[in-house]
Amino acid sequence: MTEYFNFGLLVFTSFFTLINPLSVMPVFMTMTANLTPQARNATATKATIVAYLTLVAFAFSGQLLFDFFGISVNSFRVVGGFLFFLIGQDMLQARLNTTKISDDEIKTYVNDISITPLAIPMITGPGAITNMIVLWQDAVSVDKKIILLGSAGVVFLLTFIILWSSSKIIKVLGETGNKVMMRLMGLIVMVIAVEFFWSGFKPMLIDVLKQVK
Repeated sequence: MTEYFNFGLLVFTSFFTLINPLSVMPVFMTMTANLTPQARNATATKATIVAYLTLVAFAFSGQLLFDFFGISVNSFRVVGGFLFFLIGQDMLQARLNTTKISDDEIKTYVNDISITPLAIPMITGPGAITNMIVLWQDAVSVDKKIILLGSAGVVFLLTFIILWSSSKIIKVLGETGNKVMMRLMGLIVMVIAVEFFWSGFKPMLIDVLKQVK
């Protein structure tokens, strides 16, 4: 039971810090500023559902991609570690900007911004996709795979709630509070990055040393 709890906690923490709904929230509010509250809520709902289904699709197709391109899980962990570290570094300095959108682009996306860029890549970005593929490989049992999908689903549910109530949250946190929260999450992401990198690099290093001997 403890093993399952620890795995679920890892899944929840890693996805929440990588998706970082609080950093998506200001951009979401900007892009939906001209929409009615009902339309804004519908946009948040659709974006969250599409983002989660995309992540689940990568979970099931991740191994096929590995086999097709001849990529090892350890290599993906090393690259994922670098990616997470860079994301965490930007978050730690409170300068993360997941998607740069000009005024002209906002007008272009206004009819269906819930799919892109909100769902992809703002909510489900490269970091979250990498995290899902790696954790899916680590979930060796059916129970762990269910925990993985369930814990990720809880994160997306919280993401929806945060986006749905974004107007009130921004007023409560303020700009300073939002930056403090982003820095805290950035630190957690960087710690996860080190763990991912070492878990992939260590087996590769052991194989190299065995070949040398």
